[in-house]
Amino acid sequence: MNRPDLFQAFEATWPPLTRESLGPFTYRDGANGGSRVSAATLDGDLTDSALDEIEARFAKDGRNALFQIRSDEESFDAALDARGYRMFDPVACLVAPLDRFAPAHAKDGYVSWPPTAIQREIWAEGGIGPSRIAIMLRAPEPKCTLLGRLEDTPAGTGFVAMHNGIAALHALEIALPARRRGLARAMMALAADWARANGAHSLALQVTRANRAALALYSSLGMEEVGQYHYRTKVLTGHA
Repeated sequence: MNRPDLFQAFEATWPPLTRESLGPFTYRDGANGGSRVSAATLDGDLTDSALDEIEARFAKDGRNALFQIRSDEESFDAALDARGYRMFDPVACLVAPLDRFAPAHAKDGYVSWPPTAIQREIWAEGGIGPSRIAIMLRAPEPKCTLLGRLEDTPAGTGFVAMHNGIAALHALEIALPARRRGLARAMMALAADWARANGAHSLALQVTRANRAALALYSSLGMEEVGQYHYRTKVLTGHA
């Protein structure tokens, strides 16, 4: 799988509210849905004037400038660093073919759509609020939510959608009392079963490098890193 296909799948399954081309950049409005849907990306040749222009657009919209920088964009990263941008949240992009995942067990949960009240509660406890639920609602079909159960009690949730044969898992959240008890692994099997049933060939996700427990879990499931990115941001003059 090539990296552009993977990033296209991530964007299609976790879409911003709006996006537009601005010179060599894609400018996004995530409607307060987090960095991933709100960051601009470089898609062409970087120039100082183009960077000035997109900084002006962020300022016009009353937003702090925010960029996502991918692994082969060292010169772009250096240009932002020279302008005083702060780096945060290094992220790994992981993927695996579906034959690496064991079948799910019915006792571990099920898939459904739309999100239920209990799923919204579990997400909210993990900091995933209405703005991110709105992303799930505007993502195109096919899509589903995962509801994981531990001892017949709802204890985990997640969101999966598909684009060009890649099923992307987002917003996997395990309730605090259920963590480190195997539920996340079981829910990965639920996601893979749904992906197979909908004609996907791979399951992909993104995880911050700070989440070492999740990285270890996904590695044990045979998922491999095929891309990475981080963010840079700066408060523009005249904005808080």
